[in-house]
Amino acid sequence: MTRVGLLFPGEMGTLVGAAAGADVLWASDDRSEATARRASEAGFRDVGTVDELVAQSEIVISLCPPAIAEEVAGQVAAAGFDGLYTEANAIAPARVERIAKTLRCVDGAVIVRAGLNLYLSGEKVDVDAVAGLFEDGEVNAIPLEGEIGAASALKMAFGGWNKIGTALAAQAYAIARAYGVEEALAGEGVESGRILRAGPKAWRWAPEMEEVAATCAALGLPDGMPRGAAELYSRWDAHRDRPAELERLLDDLQ
Repeated sequence: MTRVGLLFPGEMGTLVGAAAGADVLWASDDRSEATARRASEAGFRDVGTVDELVAQSEIVISLCPPAIAEEVAGQVAAAGFDGLYTEANAIAPARVERIAKTLRCVDGAVIVRAGLNLYLSGEKVDVDAVAGLFEDGEVNAIPLEGEIGAASALKMAFGGWNKIGTALAAQAYAIARAYGVEEALAGEGVESGRILRAGPKAWRWAPEMEEVAATCAALGLPDGMPRGAAELYSRWDAHRDRPAELERLLDDLQ
């Protein structure tokens, strides 16, 4: 069975790792109790340190906060990893391209909508190797035509469309509440439920919106909308992984 190192078993990483038809390894060093609990419940094998994970793994899948994606890749490269590295974080294509200069890399993008899709781009033989891990699991591995950067570009495109839309809904309700017209806004089809769902995830969405902005800037596109969404989500840091009422979320925008 293929040995797959998972960096790290967060909420999304655990879903992806649990769907892999592989011996999934993780490193408990400096990880939280919540991470350890998720990894244990998923049946992942703890090897202690990242260096040991690298030494034992044939494939490494990176699913970590966007801000540390290159740091994690650098640690894996410094440990002498010569296997296949799957960069599946929500980062700009340019950052994946930099990572691919130091590691044999597949570009990955996780998108959750009707199901959990893992889009993959890069060298066909490498893409096929990663896709083969998920033939019988709950993750749909979808190869893309394109090189390193294509999967991340899709993630930036979808993430921008989806999460900027939620930020606009929050802004709309903040304006409507200031004038007491929330019910009329809801009557026009602007849903508040997506705001409630976003609150606990905003700490992850803010840096992702910065990545979308960087992608737009690199393409000569306006980057104000994703940067505005990033600022809005950063105001919900206090609600990290915790549900909040709509009124509290709107209060925190001001």
